[in-house]
Parts: sequence; structure tokens; C-alpha cells
Amino acid sequence: MEQLAPIAIFLFVLFLLLGSGVWVGLALLGVAYVGMELFTTRPAGDAMITKIWTSSSSWTLTALPLFIWMGEILYRTRLSEDMFKGLSPWMARLPGGLIHTNIVGCTVFAAVSGSSAATLTTVGKMSIPELRKRKYPETMVIGTLAGAATLGLMIPPSLTLIVYGVTINESITKLFIAGILPGLVLAAMFMGYVAIYSRLSKDYNPTPEPTMTFLEKVKNSRFLIPVICLILLVIGSMYLGYATATEAAAFGVIGSLVLAAGQRSLTLSTFSESLMGAVRTSAMIALILAGAAFLSLSMGFTGLPRGLATLIDSLDLTRFELLMALLVFYIILGCFLDGISSVVLTMAVVEPMIRQAGIDIIWFGIFIVVVVEMAQITPPIGFNLFVLQGMTHHEMNFIARAAIPMFLIMVLMVFVLIAFPDLATWLPENMRQRPGGG
Repeated sequence: MEQLAPIAIFLFVLFLLLGSGVWVGLALLGVAYVGMELFTTRPAGDAMITKIWTSSSSWTLTALPLFIWMGEILYRTRLSEDMFKGLSPWMARLPGGLIHTNIVGCTVFAAVSGSSAATLTTVGKMSIPELRKRKYPETMVIGTLAGAATLGLMIPPSLTLIVYGVTINESITKLFIAGILPGLVLAAMFMGYVAIYSRLSKDYNPTPEPTMTFLEKVKNSRFLIPVICLILLVIGSMYLGYATATEAAAFGVIGSLVLAAGQRSLTLSTFSESLMGAVRTSAMIALILAGAAFLSLSMGFTGLPRGLATLIDSLDLTRFELLMALLVFYIILGCFLDGISSVVLTMAVVEPMIRQAGIDIIWFGIFIVVVVEMAQITPPIGFNLFVLQGMTHHEMNFIARAAIPMFLIMVLMVFVLIAFPDLATWLPENMRQRPGGG
């Protein structure tokens, strides 16, 4: 009962600030400051400055702006156009046809972006007009794009996994490698749904594609070679132990600049736009991380995380019951906060619980990413829904309804992860680790 007062005050101040339209990072700093003033004797200002500095001066965190910059550079190239040309000949004969280019295109771009919004915008700006021209069902065009774009949060390099790793002090490289197999399985589940829907629906009558010989398909695939080389450079260097996540991010930036220059889309204007775009996104995330670090310190002084972990332990929940409770909790939280904010806001409280329950930290990182992926397509704050609304000019209700099957597939993916935990743990356990690298 003694923990109820701090919880009530923290929540009241947090929702008051968020409801007033204050930025998430500043809201977290405000809550933490109030908590320090009310529940401790330590000077709140000194504690805030010290904690923000120590949490921000992290070498691991350097990977974040670099991967964001890499995605911003590629967003301004002809990559989406080239991906559609390279993928469409191979996808046309699959059950469901060119809708699969949405899913495979998002999977490919996710492997060089790390951002769900960048993945959605890059793939969508090319695929939506092409699929509409061929008379594919609008709900499938929009729904698959909304769902598959969330793969940008799981398939490395994932910004959410970087934030999770920094927050709980875990190897970013291992988390990245852990996301590969679950990301591919989720993409395969999306493709399976498209294949089944195309066979069962009477409205699925797209314009058939002209037949191409095998050699013509291979010739068109040349458009995919640069991006595949970039993926192999970034992920391969980490998996083989030649580079840490931060070093792989630097390779990725250099590779994306070379790719943009090769496509003749690298001008002074696009270079400065990509740089400023990366600065804005990185500054936003850094402010959220700084606020979360100070909030963790403030809650630590009150004993709140430890008290809640003890309370959960006393309920004698099984691991499955705990995970189901967290699943529901994060889905509800995702209706009001974006994925990164959800992770940093809750990890100070959730981490002791999962460690106490004996849940693998790497595996839980993938679990939480799947759950916050759902937040990207749940109203009222689902960011992918807003991006799609801007691109398609549909009503929000229509877009949200189109995304429901993808949401349900993600829920199913959570149970697949629980049933087969090796999906997330096998690759990191068998990767080469560079001495002193993380």
C-alpha cells in the first residue's frame, strides 16, 4: 500500500503533462523532477544534470543517429522505384500477386532503415500508385503496407532495439541478430495471409501481369543488387564479428552515400536534407531517452520498481500469465504513446519483473518490439495510420479497419515467439562475438 502514493503522483503528473501537449521527453523530465522533490532529499537539479550527461554520453547510442541518417539518405534515392522493378517479376506469379511487393519491399528496406515510418513512406510512394493501376483491392494495398512497414522496428537495424538495448544495458549487436528470424517469420505470415485472402475473396481480380522469361526476371533483379550488398555489409559485418553495431552503422552511412551517388540522387540539397532529418529525429529520441533515464533514477529512489517487482512476484504468476499481462498493458499503452516512448517509459519498472521471472532479456526485447509494432497501427496514435492517411487521403477509420488483419497476425506472432523462443535466441547464441565488441 505504501507504493500507491508514489504511483498515483507519478501517473497524475505524467498524464497532466502529456494531456497538456508537452513533448514526451519534457513530460518525463517533469515527472522525474517532481518525484525527486517529493520523495528524496537529494537536490533534483544536480541529479538531473548528472543523469542526463551519463545516459547521453554512451558510445553504443552513437549507432542511433547513424542508422537514422542512413535511412534518410536512402529515402531520398530511387530505391523504392528500383525495388519495385526488381521484385515485381518474381512476385507476380505468387498467389496474391504484386501485393507481395509491399511485404517483401518493406522487409528489404527495413534491413537498411530501422524506422517504420521511413519504410512505409519509401515503399508506399512507389507501390500504392502501381497497385491501384492494376486494380488490387484498396484494403489489401493499405493493410499490407501498414503491417509490413512495422518490420522496420524488428529487422536490424532497428531504432527500437537500440533504445531497448541502451535502456537495459544489453548488447545492441545481439539484439539486432535476434530480430532477423522473427522478422522473416512475421513477413512470411503476412505473405501467407495475402495468399489465402486472394484465393477466398471474390473481389480479388487484379489486372494480370505480362509473362516474362526467367532471363528477363534475372535482368530486372539487377536493380536489387546495390541494396542487397548494403544489407550484407551492415548485418554481415555484425554477425561475423567484424564490427559492433556502431561501426556497422558507420559502414551503412558510407554505403548509402555511395549508393545514392551511384544513382545520381546525391546532391548538396538531398545531402543537407537527409542530415537535418536525421538530426531532428535523433534529437527527439535523445530527449525521450534523457527524460526516461532521469525518471528511472527518480523511481529508483522511491523503491517503486523493486516494490512492484516484489508485488508481481507475490501474485505467483506463471511466465505465460506475466507475458499476457504485459501484452495487454503494452497494447493499451500503444494507443496513446509511440513505441520508443512506451519502451523507455516502462523499462525501469518492467525490467526487474522479467529478470525476477527468469525471462531471457534478449528474447524479451524481440517480444516487446512485436508488441510495440502493434502500437504503430492502433488508433488514435498509430503513427503508420497517420502516414498512410497523408499518402492515400482515406478516412482514418478505413485505414484502421484495413490494418486489423495485420494486427491480429502480430498477436499470433507473440504466441509463436512464446512457443518457439529459439526463433529469437538461436542466432545471437551462435554468432561470432568480436572481443570487446557489443
